[in-house]
Amino acid sequence: MTNQLKYFFGSIGTIPLLPIMYVQGKRIRTKVPSLPEATGHEGITNSKQPIDFQLITIGESTVAGVGVKTHAEGFSGNLAKELAKKLDKTIRWKVYAKSGITAKRVPAELITQIKETQADLIVIGLGANDAFEGNSPNTWRKGIEKILRELRTKFPTTPIAFANMPPIKEFPAFTTLIKQTIGNLVEIHGQELQKIVADQSNVFYNAEVLWIKDWLKGDLVNKTINDFFSDGVHPSKLTYQEWAKDFARFVVPKLNL
Repeated sequence: MTNQLKYFFGSIGTIPLLPIMYVQGKRIRTKVPSLPEATGHEGITNSKQPIDFQLITIGESTVAGVGVKTHAEGFSGNLAKELAKKLDKTIRWKVYAKSGITAKRVPAELITQIKETQADLIVIGLGANDAFEGNSPNTWRKGIEKILRELRTKFPTTPIAFANMPPIKEFPAFTTLIKQTIGNLVEIHGQELQKIVADQSNVFYNAEVLWIKDWLKGDLVNKTINDFFSDGVHPSKLTYQEWAKDFARFVVPKLNL
């Protein structure tokens, strides 16, 4: 079954549940605080060496650092730290992100803002808002493909890596019904993304599903799931650190350095 058919039949099955989901959604919005995006959209990590690696991150609220005060504490800053250690390079990093953005809006609202003319790695984090809006796999595909076309115009050979899809089924603030319905759509979008990158050169997607239980070991064994979320939806400082470590382990072997 194609992802579009999965979406179609899933949508039909969801129709009787829409009134319940509407009420639950309103309750969630009243309980979840409205957190700002992080400040400090660019930085340099490991300045002992000459600057020799440019990282650009693009995406929605998680890339925008919602849940922490500064981007140095968020995904981009932590990823730069991990890349600096693994590559023994000084990383100049820059964030282009906006809360609430969908794949369709990224080219006009974010990619047009990119001033850099050279990059060594572009990382993209999207998926939650397309699921929250109920966008179909076809709509998602068209948005992603346009993003790639626009980026390839600016950066013809730069590696592009998509981060894991958001773990909506783990969000403490969500009800079981919303976790399942929205979480299933995110998984379908992830499957569609795998198909897209399979046809692209030097484009990668970390399809590994993020499960908090996988992080509950070693120094983190006494943590609870709530420690990994700032507001029940967005990552905490701890999650940004662990996510960046995982993603660095995924992406570094892909780089032809």
